[in-house]
Amino acid sequence: MNRQNWKNQHTVILTGGFLIPVVLMGAYFAYRQMAPFGPSSLLTVDLGQQYIDFFAYFRNLILHHPGSLFYSFSKGLGGEMLGTNAYYLFSPLNLLLLFFPGKWLTSGVMLLTLTRFGLAGMAMAWLLLKTKLQSGPRTWAFSTAYALNGWMIANQLNMIWQDALIILPLIVWGLLRLLHRGQPGTYIAWLAVMMIDNYYMAWMICLFTILVVAWQLPTLAGWRARLKACGAYLISSLASAGIAAITLLPTIYALTTSKGTYTETMISSKFEYRPIKMLGKLVPGSFDFNQMPSGQPNIYVGMLLIIGTGLYFFARKVPWSQRLVAGLITVFFILSFCYEPLDLLWHAGQFPVWYPYRFSFIFAFWCVLLAARALQPAYQLKWPGALAILVLSILIFWETGRLKLSYLSTSQRLIGLGFVVVSLAVLLIARHNSPRLYDFLIILIVVCDVGTAAFTSLNKIAYVSQAEFGKYTQQLDTASRQLKRHDPGFYRVAKTFMRTKDDPMQGDFFSADHFGSTLEPAIPAFMGAIGQPAGDGFVSYDNGTQVSDALLGFKYTMTARHHGIEDSNQIMPLSGYRPDWAHLPEVGRTKMTTSRYNPAALPIAFGASSKIFQLGKATLDPLSYQSQIFQALAGRPINQPLFNVQNFTSVRFDNVQAAHQITGTTFRKQNLLKPADIKLTFIPPTDDSYYLTLGPEVKDNASISMDRRDFNQYNTYRDTVVINLAHHQKGKPVTITFRLKKTSVWLQNVSVYRLNQRAFDASLKTLHQSPLKIQHATPTRIRGTVKIHRGQSTLMTTIPAAKGWHVKVDGHRVQPRTVIGTFMALPITAGTHQVEFNYRPPYLILGALVTVISLIATIYFIRRQR
Repeated sequence: MNRQNWKNQHTVILTGGFLIPVVLMGAYFAYRQMAPFGPSSLLTVDLGQQYIDFFAYFRNLILHHPGSLFYSFSKGLGGEMLGTNAYYLFSPLNLLLLFFPGKWLTSGVMLLTLTRFGLAGMAMAWLLLKTKLQSGPRTWAFSTAYALNGWMIANQLNMIWQDALIILPLIVWGLLRLLHRGQPGTYIAWLAVMMIDNYYMAWMICLFTILVVAWQLPTLAGWRARLKACGAYLISSLASAGIAAITLLPTIYALTTSKGTYTETMISSKFEYRPIKMLGKLVPGSFDFNQMPSGQPNIYVGMLLIIGTGLYFFARKVPWSQRLVAGLITVFFILSFCYEPLDLLWHAGQFPVWYPYRFSFIFAFWCVLLAARALQPAYQLKWPGALAILVLSILIFWETGRLKLSYLSTSQRLIGLGFVVVSLAVLLIARHNSPRLYDFLIILIVVCDVGTAAFTSLNKIAYVSQAEFGKYTQQLDTASRQLKRHDPGFYRVAKTFMRTKDDPMQGDFFSADHFGSTLEPAIPAFMGAIGQPAGDGFVSYDNGTQVSDALLGFKYTMTARHHGIEDSNQIMPLSGYRPDWAHLPEVGRTKMTTSRYNPAALPIAFGASSKIFQLGKATLDPLSYQSQIFQALAGRPINQPLFNVQNFTSVRFDNVQAAHQITGTTFRKQNLLKPADIKLTFIPPTDDSYYLTLGPEVKDNASISMDRRDFNQYNTYRDTVVINLAHHQKGKPVTITFRLKKTSVWLQNVSVYRLNQRAFDASLKTLHQSPLKIQHATPTRIRGTVKIHRGQSTLMTTIPAAKGWHVKVDGHRVQPRTVIGTFMALPITAGTHQVEFNYRPPYLILGALVTVISLIATIYFIRRQR
């Protein structure tokens, strides 16, 4: 075959490797009527609740706010973004999303998903062709099995990890070139790309490269050659890390202040479940929703290739030493799937929150690689081997039935056994009789097998409708743009509706909501302490007060009109209740939202008393803590509270015991067969704002309603939350009803408080005396002037403290201090000052320097070697 024909054939094989997975999955998506093919979408779980909003942020970053590459005030109250982007968004394929704005972003997700399926198949086909493990169209059987392996299907929604399947075959090809030809360029380049694309998956692949080196060492001649290969591997790996240092060094630092703080320090030597349960993953379609939070590894690659993997260890043409090492590596993988210390090793010391055994895509790749080596074109299985495999398969499928796994049905096991029989029948046939027909049968078997497995698995998952995403997004974007036209300045926005906690990234505005793996722990700690729903990795500003609104600079508010309902559909899901916003002046209105101006909001920085430096840790009472912060900033005694306890006017007990004290009491049903209620009524004696505090224990054991309407309250929280009950409702009774869901309920921290409006207004007036007047603002730079009045010796900010912030006052660098464990503040003298805040990711310059040096050194070495 001449070189031109060889190139043409390879082009055809690579094109087929791309198109077959795309056509298969595209047909399935069209069948499920997913956008743009119909009213459904690919959005589900984290893709619908997190990633889709990050993609919207990515579009705005590229098109409008390049500075948000490093920092964004849409991430909670503000946070670094380089580490976040390195985990979620550095895939170059995300550039495809630039063509899909707003509600059409779901169609972009579809295109991106299909592209990744196709590129994974193409990359595997490339590796098989270059290593000559397979040739011709039969390569498509192996590339398609890889592209549609069990991990890829189960993690289709985790788009941020999928590039690893595309890059892994290219890294392995580069590693083989390095070990056998002494050519490091391909390996260095693709490993560096993987480290920049997603450091998390790169860690797993780096561990796997060690195993590949061990697998290949027996094929090298002599110990000197092996030592030389190991040295070249080590130096090349370090070179890749050096080239990627511009993102790795800042990201590693960012992780030490966020995700890295959750690393396990106590490791137990134990098995996480009965290893025999892994047999269930050898059945097509072995996945359902319950496997997402916890389950076994998804490793299915089709029956033919599973059989091929086993046959590798009996392939006499493969040196026994290499088969032995491959066997040890396979055992290592299997132990990693169930033995806790090894599981933690692959996950960089942290137990996954949902989606367990995230490294199982590597094992799927390993199985395809071994099967491709074993099932050579001339291979023909003998009858004794076929019978042994058939008996073993029957025993395995029998055992999976006895395990009673929820994601497996009898029909699935029978279909799997059918594919075993068909696969064995084909392997018993001699290929030389009809090579093209034989290869066609192999392709057909594998495509039908993995296609059936994919369709069966995905049919068990529910998805967000296009209307649910599109209508909400359209209303949110319209309201956000309307506010920007009204006020193009720098401010935060609070709202009482929510589709996801990353709405600010979707709608391109600043707020205090966020859900992401790289959220700094200080932010949820502070937000929980002031009565907001918060947890590891998320915050949601749903339970503000007039005090917290003012302190955190919520200059504008958004509420849903018509209770968020359009044509009997809940278009805008409600997440909070704020009657104290009803009297704010309206500044904008859309079909489904109303925007209002909050004149009490403080700017991002303002003059305050130095008493804030002495304020201690948070109290257990969120309203008390809010009061202490505000009074300390205003220079007033912190023991003069802004909130006072309000007694209930009357209490009614239905089917529970009576009690003189409500808060802290555990109420129990007297008749277990009848409903049980506790009704608390109070009549506001003033027009001030009234707030209810509610401990986290209540939500699980009682439903809550006010005046016969359910509370619109986001129900995931771990701290005591604050709920606005009344404002300008003097003399109008308010009734709160707790209906028991179970046999008992502990009314933890259930109290009503009144805001002392006069005291609040007095402190607010003091803090409004010295605002920072912003002259220029970007995500990484804020510049303005401030006139500090007498008695105010501190410039307080509501910018979360971080090492990357650098502050200058009148051109002189000032070292900011951290107050209340969360925000930046700095000492300042009375008078007018020019203040400038600049953010630069820590170690960015050092990382860039290492990258340049590593790149130059690598290019020089490779050219000199040539």
